[in-house]
Amino acid sequence: MTRAKRADTPASAPHAGDSHDLIRVHGARVNNLKDVSVDIPKRRLTVFTGVSGSGKSSLVFGTIAAESQRLINETYSAFVQGFMPSLARPEVDVLEGLTTAISVDQQRMGSDPRSTVGTATDAHAMLRILFSRLGKPHIGPPSAYSFNTASVRASGAITVERGNKTKAQKASFQRTGGMCVRCEGRGSVSDIDLSQLYDDTKSLAEGAFTIPGWKSDSQWTVQVYAQSGFVDPDKPIRKYTKKELRDFLYGEAVKVKVNGVNLTYEGLIPKIQKSFLSKDKEAMQPHIRAFVERAVTFTTCPECDGTRLSEGARSSKIKRISIADACTMEIRDLAEWVRGIKEPSVAPLLDALQQTLDSFVEIGLGYLSLDRPAGTLSGGEAQRVKMIRHLGSSLTDVTYVFDEPTIGLHPHDIERMNKLLLRLRDKGNTVLVVEHKPETIVIADHVVDLGPGAGSGGGTVCFEGTVEGLRAGDTITGRHFDDRAAVKDSVREATGALEIRGATANNLRKVDVDVPLGVLVVVTGVAGSGKSSLVHGSIPAGEGVVSVDQSPIRGSRRSNPATYTGLLEPIRKAFAKENGVKPALFSANSEGACPTCNGAGVIFMDLAMMAGVATPCEDCEGKRYQASVLDYHLGGRDISEVLAMSVAEAEEFFGAGDAHLPAAHRILERLADVGLGYLSLGQPLTTLSGGERQRLKLATHMGDKGGVYILDEPTTGLHLADVEQLLGLLDRLVDSGKSVIVVEHHQAVMAHADWIIDLGPGAGHDGGKVVFEGTPADLVEARSTLTGEHLAAYVGG
Repeated sequence: MTRAKRADTPASAPHAGDSHDLIRVHGARVNNLKDVSVDIPKRRLTVFTGVSGSGKSSLVFGTIAAESQRLINETYSAFVQGFMPSLARPEVDVLEGLTTAISVDQQRMGSDPRSTVGTATDAHAMLRILFSRLGKPHIGPPSAYSFNTASVRASGAITVERGNKTKAQKASFQRTGGMCVRCEGRGSVSDIDLSQLYDDTKSLAEGAFTIPGWKSDSQWTVQVYAQSGFVDPDKPIRKYTKKELRDFLYGEAVKVKVNGVNLTYEGLIPKIQKSFLSKDKEAMQPHIRAFVERAVTFTTCPECDGTRLSEGARSSKIKRISIADACTMEIRDLAEWVRGIKEPSVAPLLDALQQTLDSFVEIGLGYLSLDRPAGTLSGGEAQRVKMIRHLGSSLTDVTYVFDEPTIGLHPHDIERMNKLLLRLRDKGNTVLVVEHKPETIVIADHVVDLGPGAGSGGGTVCFEGTVEGLRAGDTITGRHFDDRAAVKDSVREATGALEIRGATANNLRKVDVDVPLGVLVVVTGVAGSGKSSLVHGSIPAGEGVVSVDQSPIRGSRRSNPATYTGLLEPIRKAFAKENGVKPALFSANSEGACPTCNGAGVIFMDLAMMAGVATPCEDCEGKRYQASVLDYHLGGRDISEVLAMSVAEAEEFFGAGDAHLPAAHRILERLADVGLGYLSLGQPLTTLSGGERQRLKLATHMGDKGGVYILDEPTTGLHLADVEQLLGLLDRLVDSGKSVIVVEHHQAVMAHADWIIDLGPGAGHDGGKVVFEGTPADLVEARSTLTGEHLAAYVGG
């Protein structure tokens, strides 16, 4: 047998396959991008930077990652594509050299109470299999340990057809689940305070209901009960018979006639549960949310003690530990417990579980527990939890896309995150990172700086090259790259103190601390040290306290800065008063809406499994209003022209002259104060960046009346230049007589503080103590904590 001779090619001739080493983007126009063209090296770490709103996410997520996902979806059959979300091709001329993109964004994980850290990472699934194999007593398959699976039993007759004969047979079915029957796997039970629903001294005819939006003449709510025939509408509720009260509160759904219309009657309790409790609280209007918080109390389930599991699932143990005990452990302790199980029959399972748990520790989340509800994770924690599944992946030549992975990280933890990003790159992957922190920008192989401004003032590439080139360049990022806030020479004197005594929320260890009032206080410490537990758990939100947390702004394409901030309300009323018509005409979601597009401004065309197409409405030309509405003017402008203004233009427009409107001007001043002067009043919230949403939320809360402001990581999504503006805003709040308490990791905010409270020394059960309280200068001088060391290095001390 002879072998064919191989013709050796010259060593100098590169293989054609090796020439595809760039991702080429030409003519990108997504959101505010202005025909952006850029070449991104593959198998390198590229950081995209620029001021908030400059177009970073539009380029990385809206263009590169979106097109990669769309092309992958197109590889499936038309039948499968019909079940998948349809994606439109991004507005870009050329996009070459793409690889499979995996996006790891800041999107919060689902707020369903049954979604936990364990269920989101498959760690809980592996634990269930482990207990089903080794747990004593043995109670059943893995589903017997699942709080998402209810036990089911059924029996009866089934008809079996064989040939021409049919035969009835007895059959039974049983599935053993681990769900607690009392709380249905939620860990808590809700109790509704009836006194918040109605005044029992009144009758329905007298307006007994105190539920928001339930007016006496409403056919869909109050009149359903009044005309149902189950209760006497003229009798005070407290005088109802037992049967009347049972029908009123718990009656089953039945059809009734109200003013000649067939409507559904059901008891008040199930009606409230469906109308209010089934919705995400964060998405509710403020007055509705306040009602729900008053009317509904959640308490730990007495049956399962908050573990969500049935008694059987809690009774089965391995080495004296039940699955409920395992899920409440800190993950680093659970990893050690799993390491101590030596059982050859489940060795592959133990290895996989061990690897997942060790990844948590490696990524700095060892202080979490598997039963932690996913909805309570911060944006930074949620992003790192999503990273878990990728750390041990065997895939290479993948494009990983990260959105500010350092959010919520102490400077000490940023070093660890940088190592993980470099590890992904060194496995042969392309790593694209949207980032503001110099500590992460500095490790980049390639930098793309967008700007020069935000919104319509951005959308162009200002710089492309190395970190050294960025430093030497004349872009906003380059000029601010080595900025360092100096520690104050003198600090403000406190006007009082908020005493916290014996705080034990989560991992806090009977913390006693005095929080100074009338000054800027920064609460800091490594991730998981107990900062949020101390501030949010010990300072009750209520009268006099304005709390701005990290929860995201929710809103559809119809929501915009004018509707979210309440700015549209005084504008609509001013238009109505000026023209002698109803305010509803000036709402694109109400009577003034263009009938063709229903006020959306665009027409959506559904193309089945292909991406739907949105085209500007031809009748209103994208203005969202009926033509007749645009004939009404205020100060020489119609409502669509006002919504097209930037915040800065509108501030001038409503500040003086014919359109002088103090109520609108106050809101616009707050928007300008947080650096959103460039934002269009009618820009859909869905197109805003993370940093813009954070500042929009801050501006809205600045209008709340209160003496104490609590801000949770307000630098989230902010560029180095934006942080300066934020510090100025915090100073103005304090100088106006407010007390400002900031939970923050950013060294510039720490250095600018009047007082620092540092928690630690570690995370989880290694934290929960106050390790330092005093001025930033004292912290820098002492260098007694991790924060002190990093702050001293930052200010050059």
